[in-house]
Amino acid sequence: MASIHPLCLAIFVSLVSSLVEANFFNSMLLQWGAQHSGFVGTGDDATLVLDQITGSGIQSRESFLFGSFEMQIKLVPGNSAGTVTAYYLSSSGEKHDEIDFEFLGNVSGQPYVIHTNIYTQGEGGREQQFYPWFDPTADFHNYTIHWNPSHVVWYVDNIPIRVFRNYLSDGIPYPNKQAMRVYSSIWNADSWATRGGLDKIDWKKAPFVARLRRFTPRACKYNGPVSIRQCSPATPGNWWNSAANGKLSSVQRRKMEAVRNKYMIYDYCKNFKLYNGLMPGECLKPQY
Repeated sequence: MASIHPLCLAIFVSLVSSLVEANFFNSMLLQWGAQHSGFVGTGDDATLVLDQITGSGIQSRESFLFGSFEMQIKLVPGNSAGTVTAYYLSSSGEKHDEIDFEFLGNVSGQPYVIHTNIYTQGEGGREQQFYPWFDPTADFHNYTIHWNPSHVVWYVDNIPIRVFRNYLSDGIPYPNKQAMRVYSSIWNADSWATRGGLDKIDWKKAPFVARLRRFTPRACKYNGPVSIRQCSPATPGNWWNSAANGKLSSVQRRKMEAVRNKYMIYDYCKNFKLYNGLMPGECLKPQY
């Protein structure tokens, strides 16, 4: 049998490392509130439920270091005040890294809030919030976290809404060493989620149900410290690390600026009062 060229073998191994079975049965575990969540049908769909007893959450079986993570979500309809549905990546430990989508419920007729945040080495406080330009309870919408050595990008229906760039060379922490699992959950956050906690959960409306489908993690699976070296290069298998994926295109930038100009409602980089003028370092740099 003919031998395989080492370069071809390396490309093949890299491609295999990026292929992750997206079926919920095979790729996710029930993390908490198991009696309140479940995988539906053939396992391509999932539900998360919150009532007065508990909420619920699921997590990926695998950990990853860089990649593109998609989930289609249909949020709790009607009066969802006080509830939070979350979709995020997180490492473990006190100095954890984390990249968040959180969807803050509201009273009937008022818009949801798309809440984004990022933690590096256990430090968060980098919130940006948006109103959706659609009804997120009427149908499924695609929420994607794209994470590579250059930047993190949050996408909604393939439109970028936020970028967090890598400024490690300037002493600004960036998540590039800790593997993260993927999580989704629904929980009671009526102490803060809706109008700062003024609107509480109306338990007469329970159960509150969020629906998930088409979880697609196209990412580098973490296999220990050696993965830091394997997952970081821009190899053909690690397509998310390519030069083309290291910055937004001019079309993407225009779409993002349009969303941010019209639908952004909070940006920590503009909260001068909170920081008493001593803004976080990344706020003084180009954002994208």
